[in-house]
Amino acid sequence: MKTAVITGGAGGLGRALAQRLLGEGWHVAILDLPGAELDKAKDLGDAVGVWPCDLTEHDQVSETCAAIVASRPSIDLVIYNAGITQIGLFADMPAEVHRKVFDVNYFGAVEVAAGLLRAVREAGGAHLAISSVAGFAPLHRRSAYSASKHALEGFFRTLASEEKPHGVSVHIAAPSFVATNLGNPENRPGGIARPGSAADGIDYMNADQAARVILDGVRRGRAMIPVGRVARIAWWISRLAPGLYVRLMERNITN
Repeated sequence: MKTAVITGGAGGLGRALAQRLLGEGWHVAILDLPGAELDKAKDLGDAVGVWPCDLTEHDQVSETCAAIVASRPSIDLVIYNAGITQIGLFADMPAEVHRKVFDVNYFGAVEVAAGLLRAVREAGGAHLAISSVAGFAPLHRRSAYSASKHALEGFFRTLASEEKPHGVSVHIAAPSFVATNLGNPENRPGGIARPGSAADGIDYMNADQAARVILDGVRRGRAMIPVGRVARIAWWISRLAPGLYVRLMERNITN
């Protein structure tokens, strides 16, 4: 039985990815913050391992990754899904908020990658980073979030070339707006909120639709996987006519 590790796997898109992999006969190790949502993930079945972990705590991440590796015969896929969003103008953003977004969205993924790198090599497995349209193009009122996703993509694009000689593939999925937490943003100071809770999104997808597109892209060996109509259009326009992309983005993302 192959093993997938999913950070932020207890709810939203992470849970949808877990459900699809479980349906295909995988064992899924879910990393998430301790709490009711993670406890509920146990209901997904016997092929689920639940691992409480704060990705901003170095020792905790290192110990959890080592324990997962010790508990499974192989680590075949790591999905870096955990993240937070931040909505607000940079002019109003405390510096500690910017750092918090990077701690979770970027450094959290890097810490997990470091802890599971050798195991994925041994399995000839894959890394899958969940980025965003904001990872390859600007997105109004999301400077910290966009910067963290740009950094994430830069890291994993470079990792792809480094791990290729070891038979490891690297994929980046870039959803546009996935409606996972509408009405449940769990707002925190400085505009930090749960992903999928933005009220200014357009053309929302549900989590299961996004998970299907993402995993199909991995199976097809696609390095970059735009997820949803808006993401696909944004991908091409931002490259062919970046000025037009900015005008369209500013016109549609107004809150």
